[in-house]
Amino acid sequence: MTYKNDPFSVWMQSSAVGFDEMFKRIQSVAKDCRVLPAYPPYNIVKTDDNKYTVEIALAGFSKTDVEIEVKENTLVISGKTKSENPDNYIYKGIADRAFKRSFELADTVEVQSSQFMNGMLKIYLENIIPESKKPRKVEIED
Repeated sequence: MTYKNDPFSVWMQSSAVGFDEMFKRIQSVAKDCRVLPAYPPYNIVKTDDNKYTVEIALAGFSKTDVEIEVKENTLVISGKTKSENPDNYIYKGIADRAFKRSFELADTVEVQSSQFMNGMLKIYLENIIPESKKPRKVEIED
């Protein structure tokens, strides 16, 4: 899907070199984000210049109920619980339904570790910028 009259698309076509695939990914993600799932709730926290933490509230889940996978620049967190005696509930306000939540990661972002404590899953990410991509001066030769 291309927006020929969209100012961003015009800028991308006239000023950016080599961003074709990234632009397609952005459009794909934007299309998928029209309806964002509300469950489970999450935060994305920038903890340092190049470090981030994804926090997901998972009341009723244990660490064995949750799976974390990184595949082709996509972080996927999924979970499924086994409800104990669902007929015994008089009121069930704590959701423990299955879920799948995805996050697109930049090429330079790596998952460092994860932690599950007190109903919160924390996934620690780091943007590792290679030396060749860091800002540098280019000398003009004679």
